[in-house]
Amino acid sequence: MSSTTPFAAAAVPRPSTAFSSQQLAERFRPIFKRIAEGALQRENDRALAYEAVGWLRESGFGALRVRIADGGLGASPEQFFDLLIQLGEADSNLPQVLRAHFGFIERLFAEVGSASHERWFRLAADGVIFGNATTELGHGALGSLQTKLRRDGDHWRLDGDKFYSTGTLYANWIGVAAQRIDEREEGANERVLVLVPADAKGVERVDDWRGFGQRLSASGTTRFRDVRIDPANVLPSARTGPTPMTAFFQTVHLATLAGIARAIERDAIAFVQARKRVYSHGSGGTPREDPLVQQLIGQLAATAFATTATVRAVATGLGDIDRLRAAGESVPVELLVDVELRMAKAQVFIGDAVLQSATRLFDVGGASALREDARLDRHWRNARTLASHNPVIYKARVVGDHALNGIDPTFYWTVGANAS
Repeated sequence: MSSTTPFAAAAVPRPSTAFSSQQLAERFRPIFKRIAEGALQRENDRALAYEAVGWLRESGFGALRVRIADGGLGASPEQFFDLLIQLGEADSNLPQVLRAHFGFIERLFAEVGSASHERWFRLAADGVIFGNATTELGHGALGSLQTKLRRDGDHWRLDGDKFYSTGTLYANWIGVAAQRIDEREEGANERVLVLVPADAKGVERVDDWRGFGQRLSASGTTRFRDVRIDPANVLPSARTGPTPMTAFFQTVHLATLAGIARAIERDAIAFVQARKRVYSHGSGGTPREDPLVQQLIGQLAATAFATTATVRAVATGLGDIDRLRAAGESVPVELLVDVELRMAKAQVFIGDAVLQSATRLFDVGGASALREDARLDRHWRNARTLASHNPVIYKARVVGDHALNGIDPTFYWTVGANAS
């Protein structure tokens, strides 16, 4: 599909005023239901979710955070994350697929001058999906990038390999982190974000993600070989100073985990309600009448509630930042620190809580809960995979260091090998 072709989403009616949360839920609930109905089959077949992404594209879901003036739906961060939790409940691959897309839109708000906004917002409003090509494999120096952008006359050339390119198989444009090399300019070696049409000559997308969870998130390799780049598609990416972006990106994972907690509750209830066999040493005439099973379902429901509430607490902080920015007011560093710490505390809690629920799920029944065609194990595998991103042990340390010593968190994270 061409990266510049308008999509059916462009024909979706746009509001003149902001949607209420109820209106947004009513708009997307039927799509989430349809996505959920096929999630198990996609998992069993390892069938990439092109159709489901298409439904979201055509409904305008990718334009949730785009301003109404730019053709989007104008959802607040609170509304956005509530919907993301619901999407994660339907299929946890899909919020992760769209993480880079929504992250790019937020980056325009937070870190890119307004002169560059309209073009990209309009593309998102027309149904374009933005993917990700940031992380590299190997043992490069900590924080360095092997992907290079070099001057070639009046344009640029991009070369490099990326992994964990989440969502890029589904994308129309790819946001590529690169090191810009240009000896003719001051700042000749700086980090930039390069926007590349996914169908451009020299781009290769490979479905080689082999993690045991989130198997349909298209998180594999993307290669760039002498790709011609228009200078208008190169955006600054200084990655210095306090920012809401790290909290935003991680909260997408947390919302997905909260969605998994709700899916665990849903599937546990359905499993128990349909079950007739009991154990001789059980405490009820049917599993649904057994007080111990009822207690377990209550624990799963409590985790789903608590994780959802925790994500909302972080989303409220991101909403406060968004409203200040929209009003043309500066965002206090203290608020950025507070939201980053909220996110870190939420990550420490939510990962463990959802993994515990995913294990407890199997206590609602016997060996029949282990059937491969039921794929109840996918909830644990998916939660474990999400919880492994941006390791939680470091978040707990950051929270503790701030509590004990008043040390502010680090806002940008990098990977690589320390110099010996």
